Amino acid sequence: MYFERLLTDGGSGLNKPAAVIVEAVQGEGGINAARAEWLRGLADLCKKHEILLIVDDIQMGCGRTGQFFSFEEAGIEPDMVTLSKSISGYGHPLALTLIKPELDIWEPGEHNGTFRGFAPAFATATKAIELFWSDDELEKSTIAKGAYVEGRFNQIAARFPEHELVVKGRGLARGLQMPSGEIAGKIAARAFEEGLLLETSGPSDEVVKLLPALTIPDELLTRGLDIIEDAINEALSA
Repeated sequence: MYFERLLTDGGSGLNKPAAVIVEAVQGEGGINAARAEWLRGLADLCKKHEILLIVDDIQMGCGRTGQFFSFEEAGIEPDMVTLSKSISGYGHPLALTLIKPELDIWEPGEHNGTFRGFAPAFATATKAIELFWSDDELEKSTIAKGAYVEGRFNQIAARFPEHELVVKGRGLARGLQMPSGEIAGKIAARAFEEGLLLETSGPSDEVVKLLPALTIPDELLTRGLDIIEDAINEALSA
C-alpha cells in the first residue's frame, strides 16, 4: 500500500508517525466502509513499524455496524479506541478513550476533558450495556435491518442506472451516493418536508446518509425509506 512505501522509502520525507488514526467506516467522509483485509493489512503494518493504531469509533461504535465495535469484523486489536455519542445510551454527554493496559501511563487527573466524569451518563451507559449487550439480539437485529436498507437502496440504484448511484455502508450506517451534492441536498430537503431528518456527507455532500436509531421499529424504518425513495424519485426524474 502507499503508506507502506512511504514508511520504507528513505527518501519519502516522512518521519515515522507515532500513531495512525482510522475509521473502519467513515461517517462524515461519505459512509466509506474499509475492507476487512485492508484493516488487517494496516494493523500488521503498524505492528511491524511499532506505530500505535487508534480506531475512531465515536460515530460507528456501540453497535452501529452490527457488532459493538466497527472493527471487530476484521479481527484486529487496536492500541486505542475512542468512543462517544451513543455510548451513554440516553443522549447524555460522555466520551471514553480505551487504551491497552501497557500504554496506560496517565497519572490520576492527568487525562481530562469536558465529557468525562458526568455521573448520570455513566449510569445510563452502564444500563444500556446491560440491557442491549447481554446477548446478541441487538447485533442480529441491526444486521438484519441494515440488509433491508441495503436491499432498498440497491433497488433504487438499479432504477436509475444512468446516474451511477453507489450503495455504501455496513449495518445501520448506510449511504447512497448521488451524482452531486446539489441533488443530495434536494433529496434531504424534500424528506424534511415529509417529516424525516436526513443528513448528507462526503467531500461534496453528495451522499444521502442514513443513521437511524438501532432500536427503530421495522414499520418506522420502512416508512422512512419510503419517504427517501419518493424524494429520490422526484429529484432524479426532474
